[in-house]
Amino acid sequence: MTRASLDKQPHEVAAMFDDVAAKYDLTNDVLSLGQARAWRRAVAEAVAAGPGDLVLDLGAGTGTSSLPFREAGANVVPCDFSVGMLTEGKRRHPELPLTAGDATRLPFADASFDAVTISFALRNVHDTGLALSELYRVTKPGGRVVICEFSTPTWTPLRTVYTEYLMRALPPVATRVSSNPDAYVYLAESIRAWPDQPALAALLQQAGWSRVAWRNLTGGIVALHRGTKEDDTRDSGAALD
Repeated sequence: MTRASLDKQPHEVAAMFDDVAAKYDLTNDVLSLGQARAWRRAVAEAVAAGPGDLVLDLGAGTGTSSLPFREAGANVVPCDFSVGMLTEGKRRHPELPLTAGDATRLPFADASFDAVTISFALRNVHDTGLALSELYRVTKPGGRVVICEFSTPTWTPLRTVYTEYLMRALPPVATRVSSNPDAYVYLAESIRAWPDQPALAALLQQAGWSRVAWRNLTGGIVALHRGTKEDDTRDSGAALD
């Protein structure tokens, strides 16, 4: 079994997700105590895709996160660099145009998409700034980005409990439900090392996104960041809570 390290070498991360593809969605539901589905709904509402929109769902894994966009009448391109995830996704959702691609070198032309989104995958990219710049490049002027990622709980007692859960409870639970429990040790470590809400907002601004803001979900365990592609505009990040 493969476990990636926190330097996030692409071949290690891809191999790790190949290992967990078959049970990935089930494991996420269990480990998130059922919150994963609510988080996906929040992403779909924030993207607000409609008929005729072209949406890039980066880090789409098996394609589960892409289904709400398709149901809304949008055209969605699920993209991931784990062949194992894409293979499992094609088995489950043959109607989806699953596409192999690296977040730091997206295989799409400039200004291709009305909206771009990435959920729980940006944390696994070895160069966050480059990935955000690539998302900016492939977005049409006036288009939007939505990022859903684990973050920093805003209430100190919750932050303490959450940290204890990550490092003590998550690995044993993963042992029961995942095909690669070591991958979830990496998950816990990568969440702890990830930038907090203002720091990620700053990275979005540095990549060129304007009107950057975020909304905390589940007390800040997850944060939903948003931005817009506008010419020569740099707005300050602001919390929406």
